[in-house]
Amino acid sequence: MISIEQIESIDQLQEALRSQRYIGDRSLTTAIYLSLKLRKPLFLEGEAGVGKTEIAKVLSAVLERPLIRLQCYEGLDVNTAVYEWNYTRQMLQIRLMEASGTVNQEEAIENIFGPDFLLKRPLLQAIDRSTEDGQPVLLIDELDRADEEFEAFLLEVLSDFQITIPEIGTIRASEPPVVVLTSNRTREVHDALKRRCLYHWIDFPAFEKEYNIVLAKVPDAPHRLAQEVVAFVQELRSEDLYKLPGVAETLDWVSALVALDREDLSDEVINDTIGVLLKYQDDIQHVAGPVAQRILANAKMNGSK
Repeated sequence: MISIEQIESIDQLQEALRSQRYIGDRSLTTAIYLSLKLRKPLFLEGEAGVGKTEIAKVLSAVLERPLIRLQCYEGLDVNTAVYEWNYTRQMLQIRLMEASGTVNQEEAIENIFGPDFLLKRPLLQAIDRSTEDGQPVLLIDELDRADEEFEAFLLEVLSDFQITIPEIGTIRASEPPVVVLTSNRTREVHDALKRRCLYHWIDFPAFEKEYNIVLAKVPDAPHRLAQEVVAFVQELRSEDLYKLPGVAETLDWVSALVALDREDLSDEVINDTIGVLLKYQDDIQHVAGPVAQRILANAKMNGSK
């Protein structure tokens, strides 16, 4: 186990990330390092599949802290993200109190709206946690999918690491959790929230970096196959597609080809497995035929360098 205090340099952190098979460039590692040392949330933007979510998972493994994930979506509300009351237990408690024949209204309200009847959701779990095993890594994933109203609620959480529950009061974190927020930039996130975070944009990796990622994540892949796949995907990203393939799709494709015992790319295997790499029929039709043949020819040439 390594604590935040034991991380003394960016190089040490980069090596720790590599030990978990995460290949990140120095600028990203610097942003993570500063986020840990300054105890500030890290806000990551970039195309889908470039490894934003994976950073939270890797930090959880490196720091040996539990990972709490809040998956954002349109309509996300406080009941799902923060807390709600266990109404079934409250009703049972009320009936038991009525059956006993001694019901004091003020005591009853204080009782049924106490901590024993509170269901903690991800944000409250991350804030109100014992420090015996360290504060968790809180992942707020795909924030751009949530409504702006939810963003406004997050301002209190990210500023002071506290949550106010009207019936109980304000709950504060004794130690700030490690917070990672991600966005695929389907819409702009408000400046007020960004100001509370350190920011880093993750772009598609260059050939060498993506090749190293493939070797780290799919060690059984033949080197020739890995080179040709990465070269193919790199050139494919220059095409006019609805959804460009991310690193996640590259890894899925390599894994699929390894499962098929392939050692290199061919027109036939591309046609048979292109659905692993591309997820929209229009993109598949665009790539099929002469386009795929051209990209494959270039991939074999570039991948053999």
